[in-house]
Amino acid sequence: MGWRKAFGKFIWPRRKQVLIGLLLILISRGASLILPGATKYLIDDVVMNKDLHMLRVVIAVVVAAIVVQSISSFLLTRLLSVEAQRMISDLRAEVQRKILSLPVGFFDSTKSGALVSRIMTDVEGVRNLVGTGLVQLVGGTVTAVASLFLLIRISPTMTLWTLIPVGVFALIARRSFGRIRPIFRERGVLNAEVTGRLTESLNGVRVIKGFNAEEHEHMVFEGGVQRLFENVRKSLTTTALITSSSTLLLGLASAGIMGIGGYYMIHDTLTLGEFLSFTLYLGFMIAPIVQMSNIGSQLTEAFAGLDRTEEIMRMPEEDDPVKRPIQLQEMHGHIRFENVRFAYEEGKEVLHGIRFDAPPGSVTALVGSSGSGKTTIAGLAASFLTPTSGTVTIDGKDLSTVSLASYRSRLGVVLQDDFLFEGTIRENILYPRPHATEEELQRAVQGAYVDEFTERFELGLETVIGERGVKLSGGQRQRVAIARAMLADPVVLILDEATSNLDTESEALVQKSLTELVKNRTTFVIAHRLSTIRGATQILVVEQGKIVERGDHNSLLALNGRYSELHRYQARI
Repeated sequence: MGWRKAFGKFIWPRRKQVLIGLLLILISRGASLILPGATKYLIDDVVMNKDLHMLRVVIAVVVAAIVVQSISSFLLTRLLSVEAQRMISDLRAEVQRKILSLPVGFFDSTKSGALVSRIMTDVEGVRNLVGTGLVQLVGGTVTAVASLFLLIRISPTMTLWTLIPVGVFALIARRSFGRIRPIFRERGVLNAEVTGRLTESLNGVRVIKGFNAEEHEHMVFEGGVQRLFENVRKSLTTTALITSSSTLLLGLASAGIMGIGGYYMIHDTLTLGEFLSFTLYLGFMIAPIVQMSNIGSQLTEAFAGLDRTEEIMRMPEEDDPVKRPIQLQEMHGHIRFENVRFAYEEGKEVLHGIRFDAPPGSVTALVGSSGSGKTTIAGLAASFLTPTSGTVTIDGKDLSTVSLASYRSRLGVVLQDDFLFEGTIRENILYPRPHATEEELQRAVQGAYVDEFTERFELGLETVIGERGVKLSGGQRQRVAIARAMLADPVVLILDEATSNLDTESEALVQKSLTELVKNRTTFVIAHRLSTIRGATQILVVEQGKIVERGDHNSLLALNGRYSELHRYQARI
């Protein structure tokens, strides 16, 4: 991201605060220049003439300048630091909203920890654009220029001597910042990788411990941390070069000033007061230049983070109003697949010409071996995926042109390993409709037989279930997920069959919940246990991306084909 774009996006909308900040820093820096000027009068006029009245005036002016400088510095930090933190909060919220608007495929190929890093870390540096960093850069420039004019007034020769090393330092700093920006950009990538792996390992801690793989995880994480260290080492080397060159060059300037100043004072062409004043003004000119090298490093890091943030912000949203202009005012749930083909990667098609009709209120079961394409068909019906060719229609409208917000507000999904959030059972059930009435909540709780186990809990629906619902059994988690789907009251329902990993008792209860859930809804069931789909309106047998058989349970058994073979195999188990 360049200066012009950053200015338009972050600085211009906050121009009022920035302008007040600039005014405050000009007042602060102006007041700070009083002290070196007063030193000349103190030495040459007050001390030499033993003028007590002038001494009181000088002290009063210096004290007033210090008070003004302190107050303006406080107000500056208070104003801009708060505004910078507000901007970080706004940008984090904006990036999070953008990430959630991206297609499901993006999340399949990106670690959640890496996205956390993008949202929380990459935007941190932006505070230096509106915070004290930018204003100090401007204020430092103003102070340096003002000091330069005052130095020239005292001694043009000594001023010229200082400008040569300062100019060399500016060239070194400029080249160094050019080298350091890609290093900061790479650091963002490495930070995201390390954070991603750490988040992943903490989520999978039971698997790690179960396979005694703590040492392996430690080595993987240590490798990532080492790569991050190497990146930091490179940036520190460059930063150290800037700092050391400033120390060397500005030290040479100081040594030259001592020599030239001493020579002039010996020959009475420069007073002691003028020399002290020159030395102090020189400090006021050099300090902002050294400070600007640090600020420059911060701004370079900020732009590197903004480059990565901009990558995210440029990604096309899933629910593009231009490509998806159709709003569903009313939905009946009639879904049709017409010659649908789909490929996750170009040239590797996983669905080949899928055709079927799912009328309102019907139950369509998808059966087949692992990797046959069942989940892909369900993903297309859920609008998580878009066909490579052919169309999926909802009530006669091409789903790829329908507003996802209007479609998904009437969609329900219950997955095989459904995700529950940290919080109470009540909060998880209310997730799709936080403002549902107590009566609606209780209807969902009873319909999914959640009350069968919450009655045994001391806190009932207020029981905290832990991250991902770890404090509940598999059957209990599934019933909470089903209650959540019931409360959402969807027209279209996708079930990645919820009973395949449960014991017989839990399966019976969950199956009763599902029977309640699918009533009067267009339902797609990815079936793992064929015993659970006997009552399906239609069963589609999918093999190698094609529908090889279709019909109800009895007609498919009579065919004595693939479905019958699967049924006999499961019956033996």
